[in-house]
Amino acid sequence: MSLLKDKVAIVSGGGSGIGQAVAESFAKEGAKVIITDIDEKGGGATVDLIQKSGGEALFVKADSSKAADNKMIVEAAVKKFGRLDIGFNNAGIGGPPALTGAYDIDAWDKVIAINLSGVFYACRYQLEQMVKNSGGVIVNMASIHGTVAAPMNCAYTASKHGVVGLTKNIAAEYGQQNIRCNAVGPGYIRTPLLEKNLDEDMMKMIAAKSTMNRLGRSEEIADLVVYLSSDKSSFVTGSYFIADGGYTSI
Repeated sequence: MSLLKDKVAIVSGGGSGIGQAVAESFAKEGAKVIITDIDEKGGGATVDLIQKSGGEALFVKADSSKAADNKMIVEAAVKKFGRLDIGFNNAGIGGPPALTGAYDIDAWDKVIAINLSGVFYACRYQLEQMVKNSGGVIVNMASIHGTVAAPMNCAYTASKHGVVGLTKNIAAEYGQQNIRCNAVGPGYIRTPLLEKNLDEDMMKMIAAKSTMNRLGRSEEIADLVVYLSSDKSSFVTGSYFIADGGYTSI
């Protein structure tokens, strides 16, 4: 299939987990992919996977929490491939657990900087280029915690609620300029982010809260992102798609 043939896509946090899965899926569907991450080794590995499968990819080391780095990423995409069609703004962190009344200020600032401000910076410069292109698609990484609480992590909950709101604002502002913007809200997906923060017993406990009684796979979220990035979803914008195995249905 070639749902994204000749499209140029940016994937932040593309060095592992969902970001890596999305980058690979974009390439399989014919897109040329710019992979960004602070993890140079992981980002390079994703490029290698794509190139070995016959796809085109470029790694750009960048800190998504910095506006200048996000501007640089878009410039790199245009310099390498001549345009920008898709932005998947995925980079994020979990943050340390604590009650809101005891949450560390520096930890709050870091989570908000990466998970919310970083998504805004990415959208800011992607939109600027997409207006020049006369169209484009943005998919922002939210979470189920863009709609329900994540007890003991107020920063994460606030950041993901913010991403959903930002997504809707962009859709409202740019719909008549042929630019669509949606957000995805994964439930608990088995990724390095989850494995770094939870032990096996905790992951089993969380999996049991899903009506499907399992954790999700990165590839399952990648399929959703590909759909939202393609013309198959041409009348879809300003929406927030939860993919959580039924976690939030009860």
